[in-house]
Amino acid sequence: MTYESPAAVLDAGPSDGVDPDEFVRAAMRWHFDPATGSRYWLDRADRLAFDPRSDVKGVDDLSLFPDLTDELRDVPVADLIPRGYGSGARLVNVFDSGGTTGAPKRVVQLADWMRHSTEQVDRRLRDHGLPTGAQWLTVAPTGPHLVGDVLQRAAGSLGGPGLSIDMDPRWVRKLVAAGRSDEVESYTDHLVEQCRRILLTQDIGVLAATTPLLERFANEDDLLERINGSVRAIIWGGTHMDPDTRHLLSTDVFPDVPLIGMYGNTMMLTALLERVGPDASQPCVFDPVSPYVFLSVVSPDTGERVEVGERGQVVVSHVSRSMLIPNNAERDTAVRVRPADGQAGDAVADVAPVPTVKGETVIEGVY
Repeated sequence: MTYESPAAVLDAGPSDGVDPDEFVRAAMRWHFDPATGSRYWLDRADRLAFDPRSDVKGVDDLSLFPDLTDELRDVPVADLIPRGYGSGARLVNVFDSGGTTGAPKRVVQLADWMRHSTEQVDRRLRDHGLPTGAQWLTVAPTGPHLVGDVLQRAAGSLGGPGLSIDMDPRWVRKLVAAGRSDEVESYTDHLVEQCRRILLTQDIGVLAATTPLLERFANEDDLLERINGSVRAIIWGGTHMDPDTRHLLSTDVFPDVPLIGMYGNTMMLTALLERVGPDASQPCVFDPVSPYVFLSVVSPDTGERVEVGERGQVVVSHVSRSMLIPNNAERDTAVRVRPADGQAGDAVADVAPVPTVKGETVIEGVY
């Protein structure tokens, strides 16, 4: 595809096959040009040890950036919007991270990125054979959290009504940290009862829920019967699912319902769907989304990329016209896998949380 100007490549959709390195170079020109960049990045540029417009020549050079995501805890939202949008900037949402290890970090979602994110999620769900027009039940955090929005848009893109139940993972984590396990159990009961009312009265074709809730459903005979009898696909996400649990849920608990993993986070500004093909006995693999989301699996001690097949810390870079979040060290570890054809960076398998971040224990709770 030919673009009229260097910046026009930033309008490329996930199916356009744009060269990732060309896209990254165009993004550097956009985000660090005084006429188009955001106040945050233009102010931050002078404190970088390199010039992004000349030194970042492709995906691999995103590692030149330090991890600056801690600064997103305090940056005014307006300072994150590139001035190149002018008065045409359509701010759809402000999302923030879960606040597991400190104050939440905030990001903005503009209309063009929302469109690209929805398109790539929709395409991968269709690759998995998800039914169109089916009703969804999504049990996930909404409000400032990204995941609920991604799932609701996915339901809409497949032409189905999206029923939803909100959850508050921050409150549950506080309860867990305080040792108030009885209140955690009561809150989980509250979520399950809301699910029961919908599952037993509505024709739900797609169920999206977290691993802890799916495990809880397995202990409820009426819900287990209903899900296996009518639900045509389960999307799990939010927290990790270890291989043994995945195999058990796929083969014994929900043997007739395909389980499809979803991996995402706020700094990614989208979600990745597991690779089509491998069965429950094989690792669940998540591919990056060129040219927007790049993954690296590195040694937490050296920052160097680990060998394929080895476990390391996941580093995520988001590059788009609306946001630049490079070289973000996530609170996840994973096994490095070669990416699918056409994707740049690493794919990841067997994603799991790190036990601590900066001395703070990572608590997953119901999410």
